[in-house]
Amino acid sequence: MPRERRNFSGTEKVAILREHLIEKVPISEVCEKHGLQPTVFYGWQKKLFEDGAVVFEQPRAKSPRQVAAEQRKIEALEAKIRNKDEVLAELLGEHVALKKSLGEI
Repeated sequence: MPRERRNFSGTEKVAILREHLIEKVPISEVCEKHGLQPTVFYGWQKKLFEDGAVVFEQPRAKSPRQVAAEQRKIEALEAKIRNKDEVLAELLGEHVALKKSLGEI
């Protein structure tokens, strides 16, 4: 008779791992209590130690120097766009004037 598959939440998995790692309950007892195979327990433990560093990492704040550099770059790009818009407007105006003088409009 096949066993029913159980899904444990992340909180439940941590609590089960804690029983062994902190409370020093033998793995055999923990697995029997929760109906787990030891390989499942060891898989969770491996994942905890491989991915656990994420909990302690904090996003690095940008220095005032980096913020100022980004702001200068943004301003330069905005100025470049304004200049491009002005050139396009001038060219389009000349194009329309040329078409009018040739009688195409």
